[in-house]
Amino acid sequence: MDPVQEQYELLPYPARDPADEDRRLIVGSPSELVEVDHFLFRGGRDWSQPFRALVAGGGTGDGLILLAQRLRDAGCPARIVYLDLSRAARKVAEARAARRGLSDMIRFETGDIARAPELAAEEGGAFDYVDCCGVLHHLPDPEAGLTALARALAPEGGMGLMLYAPYGRTGVYPLQEAFAQLLGQDPPAEKLRLARAALGALPPTNWFLRNEHLRDHESGDAGFYDLLLHGRDRPYDVPALLALLEAAGLAPVSFVEPARYDPRHYLPEGEEFAARVARLSEPERWALAERLAGNMRAHVLYVAPRERAEARVARPAPDMTPHLNALRADALAREIHKRGRLRVNFSGVRFDLPIAREAAPIAARLDGRLTLGRVAQALGLDWLAFGQRYAPLHRALTSANLLRLSRGLK
Repeated sequence: MDPVQEQYELLPYPARDPADEDRRLIVGSPSELVEVDHFLFRGGRDWSQPFRALVAGGGTGDGLILLAQRLRDAGCPARIVYLDLSRAARKVAEARAARRGLSDMIRFETGDIARAPELAAEEGGAFDYVDCCGVLHHLPDPEAGLTALARALAPEGGMGLMLYAPYGRTGVYPLQEAFAQLLGQDPPAEKLRLARAALGALPPTNWFLRNEHLRDHESGDAGFYDLLLHGRDRPYDVPALLALLEAAGLAPVSFVEPARYDPRHYLPEGEEFAARVARLSEPERWALAERLAGNMRAHVLYVAPRERAEARVARPAPDMTPHLNALRADALAREIHKRGRLRVNFSGVRFDLPIAREAAPIAARLDGRLTLGRVAQALGLDWLAFGQRYAPLHRALTSANLLRLSRGLK
C-alpha cells in the first residue's frame, strides 16, 4: 500500500467525531459558500441553479460538510462528489454527512484524484467548483494531480486550494527527515511512541521547538503523525506555487488574505521602500512578502482556468449584500470610530488597516442582510457619495478576508 494511503487508513486526518456535528459546524477557507461566490463568481451566481462540486482529497470531511451545509441552507440543488484514497477517512466523512442529513446530495468515492475527469463525465458535466485542501503536496506527482483536476473543471468554474508553505513550517522538514532516518522501518505505532520520546529530548536549539506557530502535533496521534512522520510532504513557496498552477493551465484569482501578500506591511514606511516595492511585478511582491513575513504555514487561494482568471472577484454594487467574516458590525464600527483603523493579526504578525472614521456608520450597518444600496439609503447618501466613503472600508476589510459580497446569499 502507498505509505500516504496507509497512514490515513490508520489515522484518518483530521481526527473528527461525527457526534460533534450536533453542536457545531467547522468553518474556514476555502469553500465557505459566500466566499466562493465572492472570489469566483463575482458575487453574482444564481444559487437556485444546479451546482456541481468535487471535494478532491476530502479526508474526514471538514470542507465537504461546510460546503454541503451551506448549499443546503441556500436551497441550491447541488451535487457534491467526495473523493479520497482512505476508506477510514471516508467512513468518518460519511458519518458526519449522515448526522446532518446531507447524504442525499453527496456521492462518496474512494480513489485517486486522477479520476476527477472520469467522475465529471459520470456526473453529466464538468464541475463548477473543486475543493482541494492539503492534498497536492502529498502526491507523488502534484502537477499531474492538479492537471487532472483542471481537466474536470468547467471553463467558468474555479478551485479553492490549500498547499503547505515552507517558511512558516521551519523545523518540520529536517525533523521529518531525522525521524525517517531513525524510525523508517518501524511500524506506525512504534514510530509514534519513539518520535514522541525523541521530541521530548530535543535541545532548545532545534528549529522545530523554536517555531511557535506549529501546534498540530499537540492535537493527538493523527496530528502528530501528519506533521512529523508523514511519508510524502513537500512545501511550495510562491514561485513554486505559481509554476505548479501554470503547468496545469490555471492562474490565481486571489489569495484569501491579500494583505498578507503585500510586502509593504513588513517594511518601514516611507518612499525608499515603497518605490522599490512598486517596481516589482505582482508575483514578485507576493514572493517578497512571503520571505519577509516568515510565518506563512500554508497558501490558501482561489484559482481558475488561466484564460478566465481575471475579473472574478466581486465588486461593490447597490444590489450586493456585504457579509462580515469573524467580525460583529457594532464592534467594527466602534473600533473605526475610536481609532480610525483596524488591527489585524496574521499568526503573530500584527499591523493596522487605516479606515477613515467617517466609515463607522457604514460599518455599523453591515449586518449580512442589507444591500449596499439600502445602507446608502439608510444614511441618506446617493450611490456616488456612498461609494467614496465605502471604498476604503471595502479595500481594508477584503484585504484581510473580513468581508465578502454576494447578490444571492443571505
